[in-house]
Amino acid sequence: MICALGAAVCFGTASVLQAVAARAAEPGTGSGVDTALLLRALRQWRYLAGLGLDGLGFVLQIIALRHLPIYAVGAALAASLAVTAVVAARLLRVRLSGTEWAAVAVVCGGLVMLGLSSGEEGSQAGSLALKLGLLGVAGLVLVAGAVAGGLPDRSRALTLGLAAGTGFGVVEVAVRLIDEVSLSALSNPALYALLLGGGSAFLLLTSALQRGSVTVATAGMVLGETLGPAAVGVAWLGDRTREGLTWLAVTGFAVSVAGALALARFGEPPAEESGPAEA
Repeated sequence: MICALGAAVCFGTASVLQAVAARAAEPGTGSGVDTALLLRALRQWRYLAGLGLDGLGFVLQIIALRHLPIYAVGAALAASLAVTAVVAARLLRVRLSGTEWAAVAVVCGGLVMLGLSSGEEGSQAGSLALKLGLLGVAGLVLVAGAVAGGLPDRSRALTLGLAAGTGFGVVEVAVRLIDEVSLSALSNPALYALLLGGGSAFLLLTSALQRGSVTVATAGMVLGETLGPAAVGVAWLGDRTREGLTWLAVTGFAVSVAGALALARFGEPPAEESGPAEA
């Protein structure tokens, strides 16, 4: 759980750094799948710093996924939105209200419940159908990103964030479906799902952060990377809670995600309304 929370700190801080860099880059095509925007953002040191934090967060996430059920790791990663809100208050000059600070406290309370109730990770091996389905979902993430490019900024940020979160959720499940890193892994569809899902998620999240609210985009990401993977872990991979504490795990999961999403409702205004704060 410490590793999962460490990953949340890394991802939450990285989101704000990448938002600052994406907004400083020249405007792109407006499409949700804008590779040129990603290349321009990579010229910004803040974006590179964010990528470094993402890399560290990914390592911590893998460690957590090898010892905890996916639902516990996913809910811990939902805390990244609380981190994003706090860091955005500093770097983007966003003022957090008492309601937002209460939402941060709610997230932390839900994580405590999950920590007390989480059992060991499931030991079931995923079927070939699950691995192929995961690869298909990773492909759909790109399609969703292309469609979302024509939406208004707030809806665009939420939809792209949701698609990006789905891509990161694919990565969470894929990590559990890859037994070891060897030549045999090259024949595992989960490996390609991990690469496609992760790459697509970074691309779409960068587009979401350029023109929309950071917390709205991250809220969509939280939904995408928690609900689906948690269901897969319980239904197909054997994730369970400690005996007699299922109710506490369900409550903690719901409270954590609800608290994270509550932050999106009060998040900072979209980029075009923020003025010089993004410079």
